[in-house]
Amino acid sequence: MSSRRHALIPAALLPLLLPLAACSTTPDPVRSTGPAAGGFPYTVTNCGVKTTFEAPPERVVTMNQHVTEIMIELGLAKSLVGTAWLDDKVLPAYEKAYRSVPVVAKEYPSKEKLLAVNPDFVYGGYSSAFAAKDGRTRDDLEDAGIDTRLNLESCTDGKTSMDDVFREIEEVGRTFGVADRAAKWTAGARTALATTAAGLKGVKPVSVFVYDSGDKTAFTAGGAGIGNELIERAGGRNVFADLGKPFGDATWEQVVARRPEVIVIYDYGATTVAQKKKRLLEDPVLKDVPAIRNKRFAVMPLSDAVLGVRAPAAVGRLADQLHPETGE
Repeated sequence: MSSRRHALIPAALLPLLLPLAACSTTPDPVRSTGPAAGGFPYTVTNCGVKTTFEAPPERVVTMNQHVTEIMIELGLAKSLVGTAWLDDKVLPAYEKAYRSVPVVAKEYPSKEKLLAVNPDFVYGGYSSAFAAKDGRTRDDLEDAGIDTRLNLESCTDGKTSMDDVFREIEEVGRTFGVADRAAKWTAGARTALATTAAGLKGVKPVSVFVYDSGDKTAFTAGGAGIGNELIERAGGRNVFADLGKPFGDATWEQVVARRPEVIVIYDYGATTVAQKKKRLLEDPVLKDVPAIRNKRFAVMPLSDAVLGVRAPAAVGRLADQLHPETGE
């Protein structure tokens, strides 16, 4: 796995739900201001960068898959003039919209290639989208007259929660003048999460180790990212919740000592799930780990496990795998 780090129910999959006032999110008074109806001007402070929008951005480049999917879910594909870095397959409900957007680069575009499509807004999923070494910092782009946004998982202080997912959707919705769509999405997401929680009531959590990648060490999910909350909400306990960042390395000796009952494999990139399972099952160091001994694996696409519109539905899908006995 490279050092970049860089996810929910698509509108097509949500049942018709009556909006409830209790399901609405309230703008953080410290971080965002503007008319309650989501009008303009709208001012938001995102990851330390304060921006005032007089009108919605019109020419947007998304730099990572999960932020591209946020834009598509909110019905904003026509605002996209480019996208980059696909981790895994887009959801079927998003395929048509995704195909309508030019791919600026397979990974990250150079600054020159980015500027060539004349964006007025660049939306990054991970801090690496605005890498200084590539001349693409948020300051660099501001100097070029381009506004930016960074997904909250890359800058939230402390532990990332589902509330940060709701805040991300709300702030993007208001930035693009579609606050009503964001509120509708949030209502559906809260309903989906409540349904999963009800199905897991009284269930004993199982211990979980996330295997992202790695050979000499295990690159895993720590306690600060949204992945940790997905595990908890799905009836699991992350054995590396004490790792104080979204992702990090653990030793195989630590994995053995913490005796996970289930291994969650993140599915993305060139290494297949089958290859990852084979590596784990054939490692003699791991032979006494309960998850290995019982061959208990769960699988999540990487885009399910980051801060984006997939996250609430991903909880239900993971719960099905961790607790098949519940029928969730």
